[in-house]
Amino acid sequence: MDKTRLAALRALFSDDNSARIADPRFARVAARVFNPAGTRAMPWSGVPTLVGAPYRPEPEALADLQVALTGLPMDLGVTNRPGARFGPRAMRGVERIGPYNHVLDCLPLHEMRVGDIGDVAFTSRYDLEQSHRDIEAHIARIVAAGVVPLSVGGDHSITHPVLRAVGRDRPVGLIHIDAHCDTGGATDGTKFHHGGPMRNAVLDGVLDPERTIQIGIRGSAEYLWEFSTVSGMTVIHGEEVPHLGIPEIIRRARAVVGDGPTYLSFDIDALDPGFAPGTGTPEVGGMTPREVLELIRGLKGLNLVGGDVVEVAPQYDSTTNTAQIAAQVLFEILSLMAFSPALKS
Repeated sequence: MDKTRLAALRALFSDDNSARIADPRFARVAARVFNPAGTRAMPWSGVPTLVGAPYRPEPEALADLQVALTGLPMDLGVTNRPGARFGPRAMRGVERIGPYNHVLDCLPLHEMRVGDIGDVAFTSRYDLEQSHRDIEAHIARIVAAGVVPLSVGGDHSITHPVLRAVGRDRPVGLIHIDAHCDTGGATDGTKFHHGGPMRNAVLDGVLDPERTIQIGIRGSAEYLWEFSTVSGMTVIHGEEVPHLGIPEIIRRARAVVGDGPTYLSFDIDALDPGFAPGTGTPEVGGMTPREVLELIRGLKGLNLVGGDVVEVAPQYDSTTNTAQIAAQVLFEILSLMAFSPALKS
């Protein structure tokens, strides 16, 4: 090594400067993360919350928040394996997410007023339709306070009542990342199941199908999804993803939703089950975590008015990888909120 170069490095980073961060960009981050004593919060200590956000129980906190993280632990709408009711708890147990998003260059917990407001209070553990009404009322209170809701399911049927609250005053657009279109009709005598929330939301007038794009669709249930194409949704199938490439998919997503109010819904089964086996309806041939993160980060600046991460069923994954990836996706979506025009000052 050049001795002059070594001496310069020692002067910059040794002895009294050993804890100093010289780059102004990273020094800004450290100033938010480290306390005056030079230490950080221990990731394994304290009360577990979603992405480490401060616990701010509803309703007292809503007036002060910009983004409310909330759990919707209900899986009465599953068609296969149950267990997504444990998704919020599993994701709260992930002990190391954030605080810095180096790709988007933001510290969402420090640059926005964010709180984990806890879980919706369900009236019944048995009644699916009542649970949906409870979710709608819960999200409606968040929206009425001018706060952006970011929810954790639960099975994907929770997105229907959330959209009813978020799209109550005007239909919203949707970026839907999933293995399934979830636009099926009534099954076993009910339309309220996790295979039909997007169809229900369109027919309720709260979701604009022409401003909806569904990404990663695959599997043997294609025959159930004709509503997507008939209503005008854009569908990108899983087998198209490697050929189109993530940058082209991002371009199409941004073109479909435009600058109008948009909701982002992420089902963990969008990922290949080799990466995320802990879900109720795994489908082989999904995206990688790297592709998903690139896709979500490419949505920076869209007018996002809410989002969710659903279908994490942790008991089918002994490694905890599914919850880890889901918590990272939640953090990425939260990071996007820092750039959304919908965020109140």
